[in-house]
Amino acid sequence: MNDYAGQRELIAENMMMNICIDLTKYLQDIKQERKTYLMEAKKAQQSLESTYKQLDSSKKRFEREWREADRAALYAEKTDQDINATKADVEKAKQQAHMRAHIAEDCKNDYAAQLQKFNKEQNQFYFNDMPLIFNKLQDLDERRVRKLAQGYVLFSDTEKHVMPIIGKCLEGITKAGTNVNERNDSMVVIEQNKSGFERPGDLEFEDYSQGINRASSDSSLGTPKGPMELLSKNKSKNFWLFSKRSKLSPSLLPPFTTPPAPSLANGPPSPKFGRDPLSYCLKEINKTVKPRISSFRTLRRSPTVTEDFTHLPPEQRRKRLQQRREEISKELQKEVDQSEALGKMKDVYEKNPQMGDPASLASQINQTSQNIERLRGELNKYETWLAEAGGRGETLRYKTHTFNNNNGAHDVHSPDGAQSDESTPDPSQAIYAEFDDDFEDEELTAPIGKCTAMYNFPGASEGTICMQEGEVLSVVEEDKGDGWTRVRRNNGDEGYIPTSYVTINLTE
Repeated sequence: MNDYAGQRELIAENMMMNICIDLTKYLQDIKQERKTYLMEAKKAQQSLESTYKQLDSSKKRFEREWREADRAALYAEKTDQDINATKADVEKAKQQAHMRAHIAEDCKNDYAAQLQKFNKEQNQFYFNDMPLIFNKLQDLDERRVRKLAQGYVLFSDTEKHVMPIIGKCLEGITKAGTNVNERNDSMVVIEQNKSGFERPGDLEFEDYSQGINRASSDSSLGTPKGPMELLSKNKSKNFWLFSKRSKLSPSLLPPFTTPPAPSLANGPPSPKFGRDPLSYCLKEINKTVKPRISSFRTLRRSPTVTEDFTHLPPEQRRKRLQQRREEISKELQKEVDQSEALGKMKDVYEKNPQMGDPASLASQINQTSQNIERLRGELNKYETWLAEAGGRGETLRYKTHTFNNNNGAHDVHSPDGAQSDESTPDPSQAIYAEFDDDFEDEELTAPIGKCTAMYNFPGASEGTICMQEGEVLSVVEEDKGDGWTRVRRNNGDEGYIPTSYVTINLTE
């Protein structure tokens, strides 16, 4: 689907860069050119109108002067026929009529010239100038249509170019959707998040009638208790996982749900997240070494598989580390046996040259030695990881294979300081040490303060405890900078909760 979206993005990018931007720029040029042509047409029209105005003015002047000349001629003729008029008056009237006739003739000639000029310009406007401008506008529009058609073709070519890729993407999406196996997906989620603990066995009958003086336990036949009450009390007192000495790495005990308030997706929020969530998120991501599974939303993304199996829950991680250590031990034992066999064969060849050349075994011996060194390094590495996984309050006991080399045997001590058993545990099962006799009688740690829950927390992960909004809990152990605080209820239940989910008031 990313590939499919990428192809659509490629089409959009080509549309924007190669088509839309080019057409927009071409449109601006066309607008400017069209504006120029319209300005030319306007100027030609204004020139024709100006010539017509001059023609009309000369025509009116000619009409006016002709009337004046005709009136002057009639007055001169009337004066000439008048017996009372003097000779001077007659002569003056004749001169006036002659002058008016001359002016009218000049206006006639000017009107004729203006008429000829207007007719010429009108002919130029309608038969030359305007047709030329219209032809230019037509050519401009044809070029616009041609450019738009080129854009259509370019878009079609772009679409055709990516259609095979899009087709393959769609085929891949169809195939992926067809091959979805919800059962396998569920099993993957279960495998990634299961605790790996064995189910507890039946509680043994404690016969107090035989004189065994032991402290009362939840398995006695005294006051009957319900299964949930018994489990709740056992969870806070008997099981090593949730006891004080069994504090697991807080980075391995994330909550499975998030509160309505802002929180970091890959780890518990901090009390400072309300002031500066971004800087705190970056800080938490930088200092977080082991990946966390914070919610079911993150399960949709496959967790990063690491060589030391830190992406797995603690008990499952120990089992995988033990299994991997056993595999490397077997491979190392094979290489050691092969090295010994090659050494014996080399001694035989040296004593009996006719049986073979000792030098022919040098490459095999060298390769075997390199394999042994490499496997020893890997074994030491997994021993270190396993010791780290087993050193956080867990009661797992184991001992590695012993080889005839300089490394010697590696014995890992159990948390109570005793030496580990001599036998190597079965990697397919989790081996638990016995509980101390005084484990149940261990005094509870005095609380150091109180806290009030701001959000609901289900406590679905190992080592956590559920709480409801507004619930008041006792603080047993303060946050060590990893985002988790150890609390206790009034009934004795203990576990870890995200520090940012509560408001803490420590006792002075």
